[in-house]
Amino acid sequence: MKRWLLKNAVIYAETGKIEQGYVLIEGDKVIEVGRMSSCPASSEAEVIELDPSFSVVPGFIDVHIHGASGADVMDATDEALRTMAKTLPKEGTTSFLATTMTAPIANIERALQNVSQYIYSSNPPGEAEVLGIHLEGPFISPKRAGAQHPKNIIEPNIELFQKWQNIANGHIRLVTLAPEEKNGLALAAYLKETGVVASIGHSDAVYEQVTAAIQSGVTHATHLFNGMRGIHHREPGVAGAVLMHDEVVCELIVDGIHVAPEMVRFAYKMKGCDGLILITDAMRAKCLGAGIYELGGQDVIVQGEKATLRDGTLAGSILKLGDAVKNIMSFTGCTLEDIIRMASWNPAKQLGVSDKKGSIRAGKDADLVVLDEQHHVVMTICRGKLAYSK
Repeated sequence: MKRWLLKNAVIYAETGKIEQGYVLIEGDKVIEVGRMSSCPASSEAEVIELDPSFSVVPGFIDVHIHGASGADVMDATDEALRTMAKTLPKEGTTSFLATTMTAPIANIERALQNVSQYIYSSNPPGEAEVLGIHLEGPFISPKRAGAQHPKNIIEPNIELFQKWQNIANGHIRLVTLAPEEKNGLALAAYLKETGVVASIGHSDAVYEQVTAAIQSGVTHATHLFNGMRGIHHREPGVAGAVLMHDEVVCELIVDGIHVAPEMVRFAYKMKGCDGLILITDAMRAKCLGAGIYELGGQDVIVQGEKATLRDGTLAGSILKLGDAVKNIMSFTGCTLEDIIRMASWNPAKQLGVSDKKGSIRAGKDADLVVLDEQHHVVMTICRGKLAYSK
């Protein structure tokens, strides 16, 4: 089994920050982490000498991403998922949830089957790992459709979800729904019961309805502030309610477009680094530049850093997770330790994979990102194999 030894950098290990540290990898696992003073002299490993100003952090986990580099989860092809898996390590993402859209039932079922097949037969080390599926819609509010196609929205339906989970071979890990819709609370409770994360999103619920949803099993909020009833001083709405309930972890798109920097700071003050998860919500135009693209059967116009439907509605993003990391540090003044909570540990914990992902320690998957002094990604290792090097 191949061994790698990363030397001389600052290691952000599960137990704390190690100045002048090393990480020893064997196969797809981390087998040792420590100070250079106790670094094994002859480990028969390929040595990577790092700049002492570089940091080694756990790989980022994107729980909400639709596409990248021209590929989309809804394309329902092996090639689309492989394109995403090969592209994402460039931004420090070592694993992700393949995220679907509100679409015709047959299209959703094709995508679910494809992701399940990909997890089973593809997904090798050296690429970002597909950890499962984020079902975004179609159980959402027509009033808060955003860039989801309104004609494909349907009421929450436990039987249909059960059918889909069977098609997906149990790989649906997170579901975005509007709990105020008919049967919404019942579906949230069923998801909790079966170990799936129930997320409130694309929802027009008022405070009382959100509270009831949290009591039923909602523990997650999809792209905080976007696609939800906002805060009003006489009605806290979805945004106010999820910010006030510690049991809910909130996704945040930190591109400076979806959420104003001041509101990112507000969310960070309210939730702290333990209550937020950085996501991209990126679509196929990420990494491709300006043009007209497709998302969930609708045209998306990309200009500069912005992706919108023809009517100006924001339609996903072209954000890279590595840029979200730099943005939130700049907007809030948070530390790299805080970033690790929001980009690695919290998503791993939320998805129930913190036994193997989300931090650096012996026995865990060797999902590592090397950052330079300006926090740019210079190297990414996915399950023990080099996936990207600048």
